[in-house]
Amino acid sequence: MNQDHEPEATRRDASDTESSRASRGWWDRNADEYQSEHGAFLGDDRFIWGPEGLDEAEAALLGAAELKGRRILEIGAGAAQCSRWLAAQGALPVALDLSHRQLQHALRIADGAADDAVGLVEADAGALPFRDHSFDLACSAYGALPFVADPVQVLREVRRVLRPGGRFVFSVSHPIRWAFPDEPGPEGLSVAASYFDRTPYVEQDEAGRAVYVEHHRTLGDRVRDVVAAGFRLEDLVEPEWPEWNTQEWGGWSPLRGHLIPGTAIFVCTADS
Repeated sequence: MNQDHEPEATRRDASDTESSRASRGWWDRNADEYQSEHGAFLGDDRFIWGPEGLDEAEAALLGAAELKGRRILEIGAGAAQCSRWLAAQGALPVALDLSHRQLQHALRIADGAADDAVGLVEADAGALPFRDHSFDLACSAYGALPFVADPVQVLREVRRVLRPGGRFVFSVSHPIRWAFPDEPGPEGLSVAASYFDRTPYVEQDEAGRAVYVEHHRTLGDRVRDVVAAGFRLEDLVEPEWPEWNTQEWGGWSPLRGHLIPGTAIFVCTADS
């Protein structure tokens, strides 16, 4: 792609293959900037569910009274900050990501550690390279699911590698945000699009190739996807914006966060 060409933003269909290719390329190109901009907020070994700053240390959404010794799969792990926190609790985490560059940042953060307890795997979430029932828990903080055309395939793969009764907790952009402009200021407070328009958001190069893809699912779609994959929905958490958080992150901000939800967290259990 011509580096001088500004990608064109549009709404159009994008297949699972095109979406996956675009995501790998985008995160490989932007991992450095992402970690530089957000690394301090995310920390090296914290488990943050989204821009609001909800911390797993306080929320305990994974539901395990004792994480020690639990095999946990993190989907779309980025630089594996969440997995590193899990390892500090005595868990046995595996951090999986599509982006090679993001996982290089995981290695950078772990550099010098006497015994880094986080396994790193580069793979597509739609085809997990693990045996059936090989994990006790799974989690994903804004990883994979917003960027895939077939979320049920990803959910079924997670269900496959979880033991019966295992929990999967994942966060995504709250579906209501798709009806509003992706702006942190007052211009982002007026409805500008149909909530029911599921056409993906695509940024494409001069040849029409997708370089970034994000897929919209309504809240009902997400619930139906969870059930279709063999999970039972235990809880749906919509974090409120805390007073201490004064940062802006893309379209997230204190102004918007006090008025509309920015993140949806789905707490699911794999049916036996």
